[in-house]
Amino acid sequence: MSIKNLFKIALNALLRNKFRAFLTMLGIIIGVASVIAMLAIGEGSKISIQQQISGMGLNLVTVVPGSQQRGGVQFGYSTMQTLKETDVNVILAECPAILAATPEVRGNGQVVFGSLNWPTTIYGENESYLQIRERSVASGRMFTERELSSAAKVCLLGQTVVQNLFGFNADPVGQVIRFKKIPFLVIGVLAPKGLNTFGQDQDDLILAPYTTVQKRILAITWVQSIYTSAVDSKSTDLASEQIELALRAHHRIKASDPDDFTIRNQTELLSTFSSVSNILTVLLGAIAGISLLVGGIGIMNIMYVSVTERTREIGLRMAIGGKGVDILLQFLAESVLISVTGGIIGILLGFIASRVIGSTMSWPVLVLPDSEVLSFAVCTVIGIFFGWYPAKKASNLNPIDALRYE
Repeated sequence: MSIKNLFKIALNALLRNKFRAFLTMLGIIIGVASVIAMLAIGEGSKISIQQQISGMGLNLVTVVPGSQQRGGVQFGYSTMQTLKETDVNVILAECPAILAATPEVRGNGQVVFGSLNWPTTIYGENESYLQIRERSVASGRMFTERELSSAAKVCLLGQTVVQNLFGFNADPVGQVIRFKKIPFLVIGVLAPKGLNTFGQDQDDLILAPYTTVQKRILAITWVQSIYTSAVDSKSTDLASEQIELALRAHHRIKASDPDDFTIRNQTELLSTFSSVSNILTVLLGAIAGISLLVGGIGIMNIMYVSVTERTREIGLRMAIGGKGVDILLQFLAESVLISVTGGIIGILLGFIASRVIGSTMSWPVLVLPDSEVLSFAVCTVIGIFFGWYPAKKASNLNPIDALRYE
């Protein structure tokens, strides 16, 4: 029997019981649509996280003070004073994989302009900050090396601070604000960057020379962290190794002693988030895949019913010369037709559901062609796997017994 005739007979058999065939397909439709939608949400979230981390700078390598133990007491990094301005010079001089570096100090407080005030954070950096953190100045200018060396009271404002002190679309360049009663001349406004991966507002800040924040606000001589930029994203691991060797030598740390600093890079962060996202995606797909299993069991059940109902038909076909393999292929074709048709409808429904979720819930979604191909292949396998046993049972019926069946 030709494949064309085989599927023609299978289609006619299914059309005789349209509603039952549709209910059988429903399990496959819901299962495939769920898998497509869940994988789309998982992939979309992963891409969104990667983009946000990339926006923070994939070349970024951060050095923070490490914890130390003295007299049985563990000191956290926030209380350590192991990083100095000289460490930045050592990194730039001895680490070829590093393109730029800036020390960072920061403090929280109330910024005031006229009768308005706003709680924010002031960050002390050097002139390489914009390059390292991939930011730009919307209006005005960045502070100069001369202003750094003289600890000048100048600053740049983030858009959130500008909006709360000066209003929307205002240009505060040339105005004087006060942070902890210290006047600062506004020389620039940073371009907006929005929320980061952790939901923190990246525009709620004041940027000033680190020397100014050190001397006039915090009254400290050390730095709280060092941000560096590797020459490219592939060199971050090499840059981390070079920084470790340079700082251990500069801090005169013995080979048997642990580092008094900690090095982090964005590649590690991206890898961690990607791993978590992949696990969640697999979990969502597995949960949705249970529906496919249930749908497959439904196909097996309905094929058993079909074999029982058509026992006399099977006996008649065998009596006029039909072979067992023809009977097997006929019922197998019906099973595959139910599964594949349900899979196609499920793929379309899953694609639509993904778009609806993305537009109504503002959720990042990404439907991958691979997931559609995989779903279609799984549907075919389910149709063959769950339809095989009932089809095999039909092909093994004794023609005489089948004709006598009531």
